[in-house]
Amino acid sequence: MKQLLREIFLEWKGFEIPEIKKREIDPTRYTDWNVIKIVPVIGFRRVGKTYLLFSIAKKLRDKTLYINFEDSRLDTKSLSYYDFYSVLREIYGNEKLVLLLDEIQVVPEWSRWIRTLHDTRNYQIFVSGSSSKLSSREIPTELRGRTITVTLYPLSFREFLTFRELNYKELSQSLILRELREYLFYGGMPEIVLSEKGKKYLLIDEYFQTFVTRDVFERYNIRNREVIKTLINMLLNSTYFTVSKLHNTLNSLGYKIGKATLLNYVSYLSQTFFIDFLEVFSPSIKRALQAPRKVYFIDNFFLTKHSSKFSQNLGRLMENVVFLELRRRQNKRPTMEIYYWKDYYGKEVDFVVREGLRVKELIQVTYASGIDEMNRREIKGLLKASKELKCKDLSVITWDHEGEEKAKGKEIKFIPLWKWLLGDS
Repeated sequence: MKQLLREIFLEWKGFEIPEIKKREIDPTRYTDWNVIKIVPVIGFRRVGKTYLLFSIAKKLRDKTLYINFEDSRLDTKSLSYYDFYSVLREIYGNEKLVLLLDEIQVVPEWSRWIRTLHDTRNYQIFVSGSSSKLSSREIPTELRGRTITVTLYPLSFREFLTFRELNYKELSQSLILRELREYLFYGGMPEIVLSEKGKKYLLIDEYFQTFVTRDVFERYNIRNREVIKTLINMLLNSTYFTVSKLHNTLNSLGYKIGKATLLNYVSYLSQTFFIDFLEVFSPSIKRALQAPRKVYFIDNFFLTKHSSKFSQNLGRLMENVVFLELRRRQNKRPTMEIYYWKDYYGKEVDFVVREGLRVKELIQVTYASGIDEMNRREIKGLLKASKELKCKDLSVITWDHEGEEKAKGKEIKFIPLWKWLLGDS
């Protein structure tokens, strides 16, 4: 094993780093030797975590060591910390290094490795993986207080345009809307954005199969695979869900599965970043826990490719994109929380943005192009929530309608989706 590690370490010294397209997150900001933290870079498979690590190596080349623990040559089950550290010291001596450890979660007791390396104060450590087990919420006890988590999502619309070598400031509105439609349907997975149209469908199928097989079936040792596939299909065609309703539907289809097992399955899909949820905003903890949760997906292409219900529903696709952008903005504003709101009469607001104890903004999303097309129910929902939650900042994100309207003494801003996505966060 030591000889193999020597080969891998020395290979890195001669490795030619591929071209890196700039993302909005700059991970080198976390390489301050005065504040040594472990930085988990987490996110769904193929969102660009490895390239984010490469961007660090591009700037700090001779001060870095990159290892992919999913390298087929490595038998991670028999890989020992002693061998790893011995070879590290043998090749690099006492040199201060930035360690870039990709898919580290496949190594047994990886967190103890990281803690021991961190305690030497000789290494800046970046770890990446497609499991929320690396996140600050689920990080192992021995690493608590020592991490700064970076969550990477598929490309934002601004990044999407940059990857396509387009400067939005030089584009006409009609061209921006054409690009936005492409973004809504094909999503923001970097490799797919850069590929030809004919190849996009092949890639998304490969991503989906790899995610289901490696990140769910194999990682969690799932034996009842048909249930998981049916569950994923049900969620892809749902806006809201409760575990009880999912359980009843699966039982009616002939799948015998307990609620606790089903809850675990839903949790696995969340831990791998494929799905994400919003809870209802309510002062009642009981209602917040019992009410249906809204479900969103890591990339729109999964909806357009695998959802029979939402593949052509631009309103739903817009809402999913807005949700992902709000999650990106949470990265920059840790005190920000996101919910949805719904009263007992069915009036609803898509997004409630809270910071601290104050509800800062209420957001509706609609594909309607003009005020006359907009559902009055959407406006009524905003007004009711505004009164109940004492929030004056009311926004409706539209396809291309822009302006301001007053209703019952409240000012409502109408913002085209492209402007909201490209605006200051």
